[in-house]
Amino acid sequence: MIKKILLGMTLLMSMVSCTEDYTDWGNPQSNSQEEAVSFGDGSVTPVDVINLANVKTEKVKVASIVAPTSSNAAYTPNYKINFDGQSFDIDADGNMATAELTSYIVDKFGKRPTERDIDATLDAWVSNGATAVKMATSEKFQIKAIPEAPVIEEGYYLVGDMFTTKEHDGWTKEAAKAFKHSDKDVYEDPVFTVSFETTKADQYWKIIPKKNIDSGDIWAAGVVGPKVDGDDSMTGTLTNGDAKAGKIAKAGKYKLTINMMDYSYTIEEVNYDPFIYFIGSTDGWKSSDQKLALVDEAKGVYTGYVYVADPNGAGLQFKFQRVAGSWDNEINAGAFVNFGGAATNENGNIGVNAGEGVYYFDVNLGEGTITATKVETMGIIGGFNNWAGDAVMTWNAEEYCFEATNAGVTADGWKFRVNGGWDINLGGSLNNLTAGGDNLSVAGNTIKLYPTRKTSENIYCTVK
Repeated sequence: MIKKILLGMTLLMSMVSCTEDYTDWGNPQSNSQEEAVSFGDGSVTPVDVINLANVKTEKVKVASIVAPTSSNAAYTPNYKINFDGQSFDIDADGNMATAELTSYIVDKFGKRPTERDIDATLDAWVSNGATAVKMATSEKFQIKAIPEAPVIEEGYYLVGDMFTTKEHDGWTKEAAKAFKHSDKDVYEDPVFTVSFETTKADQYWKIIPKKNIDSGDIWAAGVVGPKVDGDDSMTGTLTNGDAKAGKIAKAGKYKLTINMMDYSYTIEEVNYDPFIYFIGSTDGWKSSDQKLALVDEAKGVYTGYVYVADPNGAGLQFKFQRVAGSWDNEINAGAFVNFGGAATNENGNIGVNAGEGVYYFDVNLGEGTITATKVETMGIIGGFNNWAGDAVMTWNAEEYCFEATNAGVTADGWKFRVNGGWDINLGGSLNNLTAGGDNLSVAGNTIKLYPTRKTSENIYCTVK
């Protein structure tokens, strides 16, 4: 019996036609929507455009199949459908798993609900239970499908009572405040944020899509809001059909986050602490004594210098803590929609991509932005060198300071500056150096600058 099965499979392999020709996926053929293609001596006919928003079943029909025939009628073929080198099960009626089709489209094209053209081929396989042989491969055909996703506009604006001033009604285009968003496609990143302040209780709000702002008719279709008028919930569901006005129940500073993939919103009352604390690979994730200082209480802007190193080979990654040593309400990459300069998103951690060194950070928690500038040079410039060039300092990793000897600074004024420019500079008092501060007027030769607030709440320097 075994010999007969093996002989049958050998004859089958010699009689069937296998299509293994190279397919140029970068130059797809165009077939009309219902044009049949050959499949051995059978055929494959694609269906009309599939709108996955209307598919509620576990399987979806993608083609009609006329099976190729085999020289051995005892064998019933199984089918595989191929997309771009990936193969999926498909039954004899042309149905494949809805989840697999959806996953392929999202991975390949993203979630935006526009028609996608997918080049496909079909394989027929026969098996005797121990060995499977490809019986035929179809010509290339196209499946056209639209992924399921809600309407997400390119941008949104917040309007409401809290923006009313003497000059503007808070419910107008002129008063509208834009939500922040990353530079990703809105279907890849559907999260938008906006920070605002209200000085009065019971302030109503709605959300206006960017297209309405651009057209000048902000109350055209598409306005977003809660389903219940006057809803003062801090979390809830939004709608863009018959949207009502939400309400901020008490005065304060707030951050509104909307996720337009599931039309949800969260309102957080914002209270910014004086410092945020750096913790990461520099100290083996054990110490949080470097810190940034709050420089704009209304917007939640923190600035300062941090030494980023990787002594254990774990990567130049870190986070910020709101309370030193506590992981409650940590500040990780998810807090930001925009990463600028050398700052990067490292799968949840924050990172830098310019190598080990000291970085100047500008962190805006209200707007969700973070920018890192590597300090390639920390220089001293002033009257002692005719304000014509920098005396470059050296980083001392043991003392966490920049130092210079024989600098010869004089009492007629000098400052620190980063990378030979004035965008980032320090002056003011020796014990409390500030960005853009006044010229320093202390003479000396040995200067040590401590920028990371590791041992003090201030940036300071010593001059001898």
